[in-house]
Amino acid sequence: MIGKVALVLFGIFVSSFAYKSYENYKVYKVIPKSEVHVQILTDLQKGGNYDFWTDFLAVNNDIRILVSPDQEAEFVSYLKSFNLDAEMTIRNVQELIDAQLKPSASTKSSRLGSYSWNQYYNLAQIHSWLDELQQLYPNVVRTVVIGKSFEGRDIKGVVIDFKAGNRGERPLTGMLEGGIHAREWISPATLTWIIKEFLTSRDPDVRFMAEAFVWHIFPVINPDGYEYTFTDNRMWRKNRNPANHVSCGTNNDIGNGIDLNRNFGFLWMTIGASSNPCDNTYAGPIPSSELETQAIINYVTQLNTTTNMIYYVAFHSYSQMILVPFSHATGNQVLQADNYADMYEIAIRSADKLEAVHGTDYIVGTSAEILYAVSGSSFDWVKGVTNAPVVYLFELRDVGRYGFLLPPDQIVPNGEEIMASLVEMDINTRALGYYSYSGAGAIKSVLIVNLIALIILFFR
Repeated sequence: MIGKVALVLFGIFVSSFAYKSYENYKVYKVIPKSEVHVQILTDLQKGGNYDFWTDFLAVNNDIRILVSPDQEAEFVSYLKSFNLDAEMTIRNVQELIDAQLKPSASTKSSRLGSYSWNQYYNLAQIHSWLDELQQLYPNVVRTVVIGKSFEGRDIKGVVIDFKAGNRGERPLTGMLEGGIHAREWISPATLTWIIKEFLTSRDPDVRFMAEAFVWHIFPVINPDGYEYTFTDNRMWRKNRNPANHVSCGTNNDIGNGIDLNRNFGFLWMTIGASSNPCDNTYAGPIPSSELETQAIINYVTQLNTTTNMIYYVAFHSYSQMILVPFSHATGNQVLQADNYADMYEIAIRSADKLEAVHGTDYIVGTSAEILYAVSGSSFDWVKGVTNAPVVYLFELRDVGRYGFLLPPDQIVPNGEEIMASLVEMDINTRALGYYSYSGAGAIKSVLIVNLIALIILFFR
């Protein structure tokens, strides 16, 4: 107990400094043209003095790097010495941060209770709104706390059930996860938009989807980190556990925290994760070491045991992608997910419907194929351990112009297109027979049915 108290006090100490300013910080885009260039950037990343917004470094990959004013001249000169071009894409990061903290006056919005979607909200405001929903919809919504964070904050969400008490023994359920990476503010904003749509939309397809399932929705899985982005450092990614802290040169604080989306015990630390606490992708000392990770594991295990869990969808930013498990898989390895073909087909149709709303282009595939290889992620763990049939990770807007600092006037259009994609996802999930899914045996039955249908179509 004394050790835990000491760690908390240490965490309070290291986070007690003034809010970090990003005045005149810039973001540069670098595209390596050779393996030599990749190695140069890899060495730069390992040095720990730059915040790489892009985790995966590869030839011809678009890499975004945050550069402080003190580093800029040396950074540009260093890259030029290796014939690496650096294009400035954000001139002053602080200006975008300031803009994110102001409500947008130029976008349409809607309200539900005290909440609006023309601005970003802090943790207390989001949690207060979730409690408010329970009062506004007492027979439909109840708040649920699935655990505590390292610093003792609630990991809070809502359960939406339009047919409470009339579901039978194993109701259809879906779980939506947001905010596991602290700085990705559009993720919690998207989850709250989905909650609002489920509760208020008159669209018959949305209504069907909202009412067919018991929905378990958690806008902020990483409450300590998310709160830290409002109080101390807007660009913080990990949780705030200081237990494995090491000194990291000029940026001492980065040695705190674990990347929760590398901490899950499915292929933990096999690829795309770091054992160095100074890295943003630090996976922790052991699999599932973090309270936040354990909260998801325990809750999902309970859902999988007591309900017919069809969906698990995680929301991140940025890149405009729908990622299909498993994140380490390429080529024939993708078939390690029993129903990969179905998930891919559903995701393609969802992406097409998403694009039809505002013209936003999303691509589909495993993370290793279209982004970078990853292990220890939440959605891979869900698919690998529970074999829930329809599991995805959305990388939301945009593709780098704003990156993690998406302006508030994009919250609504982002929400509209994501909701359209989820409805299309559900239409196709239902058409493929997954509403009657009841475990690994059922998935084989679904695949056999689909194979027979393909044979009939071929010989028609």
